Amino acid sequence: MSTSIRITEKTKQKLEAVKRDDETFDELLDRLAVTRTPDDVAAMAGFADEGIEDQMDETHSDLSESLDANSRR
Repeated sequence: MSTSIRITEKTKQKLEAVKRDDETFDELLDRLAVTRTPDDVAAMAGFADEGIEDQMDETHSDLSESLDANSRR
């Protein structure tokens, strides 16, 4: 079965840039169309250390305070 989809020339050029020489456009789109389940996302999220959110919040606060102090000079 054949289906047509409309894409801009710019999008086609981007796809051609990542298309492998021995790959059809159908194979390319299938490779790029990755389906992620909630379990997949949860597994990928495990890369960060425990407490990283608190560390990020603290760093953000420190940076904001530093910027505020420097802007008052």
